[in-house]
Amino acid sequence: MTPEETLAQWTQQYEAVVARLKAGVGVGLANPADFAGLTGLQQMQAMLDGKLPYPHIADTLDFSLVEIDEGRAVFQGQPQLKHYNPLGSVHGGWYATLLDSALGCAVHTVMPVGRAYTTAELGVNIVRAASFKSGPLRAIGTVLHAGRQLATAEARIVGADGKLYAHATTTCLVFETPTG
Repeated sequence: MTPEETLAQWTQQYEAVVARLKAGVGVGLANPADFAGLTGLQQMQAMLDGKLPYPHIADTLDFSLVEIDEGRAVFQGQPQLKHYNPLGSVHGGWYATLLDSALGCAVHTVMPVGRAYTTAELGVNIVRAASFKSGPLRAIGTVLHAGRQLATAEARIVGADGKLYAHATTTCLVFETPTG
């Protein structure tokens, strides 16, 4: 697929997902009772389907979950001028948040009922400057290991042309939920 075809596909998918999220429950915080008895993958799929609210941070930083599968999560975002630091470039926190979302949600998809996780470590490497002219970028998170106490994952931010902008790894602590 050419970069132009990829960009058109990404744009169409992003617009369809955002419309579904906004037409569904919308932005907000999920009630724990709404996802009790669901696996992590089922919870993420319910959010992507608009049945559970999506997080406020997605509106704040102009990104959205666009794909979910077991051990994999894809987010798409587009840097805006409002995401710039005083030096005139995209703030590192924008990259880190997009990567952390892909990493964490990838790990979330492998959580069985009654198990949860929290990020213990996040390592981010920015290798190419993004700008408001970069167009949409995707953070693709993949689980490397999911054990009873630890999970690890990696993610990459890429453009429609396949260029790498940043990559990251995480280590997450896995635990039984209080209601577990």
